[in-house]
Amino acid sequence: MNASEYPDAPTGKPLWLITLADLALLLVGFLVLLQATQHIGSAGMSKRDLAKGIRQGFGATDAEPAPMPVAAAGILDFAAGSAILPTTPGALVAWAREAARDPRVMLTVTGSTDGTPADIDRVTGSAAILAADRARTVAAALAAVAPSRVAIVTATKPGRRAAIVSVAFVGEPPRGQIQRTAQ
Repeated sequence: MNASEYPDAPTGKPLWLITLADLALLLVGFLVLLQATQHIGSAGMSKRDLAKGIRQGFGATDAEPAPMPVAAAGILDFAAGSAILPTTPGALVAWAREAARDPRVMLTVTGSTDGTPADIDRVTGSAAILAADRARTVAAALAAVAPSRVAIVTATKPGRRAAIVSVAFVGEPPRGQIQRTAQ
């Protein structure tokens, strides 16, 4: 068999035509999405419901995304085995008060230990309890700032004898639930 016996290959569509068709379909999809979201709020559907539907459509879980941290401050150098504040928290409280003016943020206080045998709770012998005590001590100092928007967690790995306060963006508060912070 030689080359003259094979049939000629059919001509295909130019590549730009396929790209144009893809772009046209994306534009139609976007316009359909705009039309579908035009009635959000009036039909009893919220933006969260739409986001939930889109997540389910792509097979994602229904879990809310983790808050996005944007700033941090803290109290460092606790004494080993102690949850007593090593310094006055005035500067930290002022910083947290300024950050909490925005109702879209959450304050997270993370307590930690350094992982040494001396840096544990003396009663229980637990480093996790000491880390939680440090976080609660700092959270108590921040209680007047935004008590409903403070979360307490402990560090999963040993690090520093500290309690770190992070400010995280959690999104718009539900309507009617905007809370005032202490001035």
